[in-house]
Amino acid sequence: MSSERVDRFVTIVVMHGDALLFPADVLALKYAQSLYGVDAAVVERLVGKGQDILHLLPKISGFKLLDSHDVIGAQSTLFVGVKPLRQFGYQEIREFARKVLTSLAGAAPGTKHLSLTIHGPGYGLDEAESFEAELAGLFDAISSGDIPAALQYITIVDRNRGRANRLDELLSRILPDGRIALDGKRTFEHLGQDQTDRLRTAGYASAAKPNIFVAMPFMEEMEDVFHYGIQGAVNAAGYLCERADLSSFTGDIMDWVKKRISKATFVIADLSTANPNVYLEVGYAWGCGKPTILLVRDSAELKFDVKGQRCLVYKRIKDLEANLHNELKSLQLLPMK
Repeated sequence: MSSERVDRFVTIVVMHGDALLFPADVLALKYAQSLYGVDAAVVERLVGKGQDILHLLPKISGFKLLDSHDVIGAQSTLFVGVKPLRQFGYQEIREFARKVLTSLAGAAPGTKHLSLTIHGPGYGLDEAESFEAELAGLFDAISSGDIPAALQYITIVDRNRGRANRLDELLSRILPDGRIALDGKRTFEHLGQDQTDRLRTAGYASAAKPNIFVAMPFMEEMEDVFHYGIQGAVNAAGYLCERADLSSFTGDIMDWVKKRISKATFVIADLSTANPNVYLEVGYAWGCGKPTILLVRDSAELKFDVKGQRCLVYKRIKDLEANLHNELKSLQLLPMK
């Protein structure tokens, strides 16, 4: 009898593209008890094809696998029922990713290629922490062996090129060869200790990590300011970087915003364009006694409410990142109340 062992792996990659067009066996989506983004687009296309599926969308912890009827690139769509978006945090992202694979293990064991989108950054959670939580959930299912028997590839698709590139770099640091062994005892074997520790705690320990809440206008022209001027400096200082994307929620979200601000270690507010929502969030942060760093592209844009306050003025994003890094470093040296 031969003692030679044949190793099997699942390969995980991040790709820039449109999840609606990406060819895969299954596209897995969350259903947060309401429709947003990609899941809304898929449902709209299915309904347009005459499919009466709204009543089939799953409750929390449930799932539903549907034929895509050629309206998207994937042959089937898996909807996993999760908590409403305001309650869908890092731990829930990890649980969602595991649920995707365990659901397909029974419902579609022949799935060879699974596609996913990244959850969290689109509605304000820290990009890297969200990605690590999602990756950890996939590891959980793979290490337990509760996955489709035929699974070979998992592709995380993001239509934002910058984000796809950042997540690809992060994946290469955590999983250098992009492969996870399909032997539960060896799933973490080829990872370094730092990567193993990060994946074991991702999502579960997130709530205890210090975080910075960013108040800023949600405009396309401000995206690079956030991703390359603010987010990098905040993460480098050891904080999660969160914000509230008002377009991702329905109804009154101020309760969600207040909770995020009250739990934040610091607040960073970009007052460029004099957005009234940003000023409202600054006022609440001051009322909570939160240390607040004010930013603006042009001091002439400041309203009288803050003209007497110290404000970091920036012209270039690179200068903003450097100045913000120094500001955070100095604040970390001050005793916290």
